[in-house]
Amino acid sequence: MPIYEYQCKACGQRLEKLQKISAAPLVECPACDAPALERLVSAAGFRLAGGGWYETDFKSSGTKRNLAGEGGSTSSSGSDKASST
Repeated sequence: MPIYEYQCKACGQRLEKLQKISAAPLVECPACDAPALERLVSAAGFRLAGGGWYETDFKSSGTKRNLAGEGGSTSSSGSDKASST
């Protein structure tokens, strides 16, 4: 469930509320009881970065991909050819 931020137009009170996505937005301010709450747009609280969980996690040990490369790396064979010329 996402955390939504609200701000009251009447008194300026800010609050956060854990709600279902399908839940109706809050309207009444808990501080001043005015029907003046508006939902704010804010940045997400997480970041997706890196190689991804699917590369290393939740696979059986027989199907894990060798990140160094199986049967020799193409970058090392390319550097051997470059150093011989």
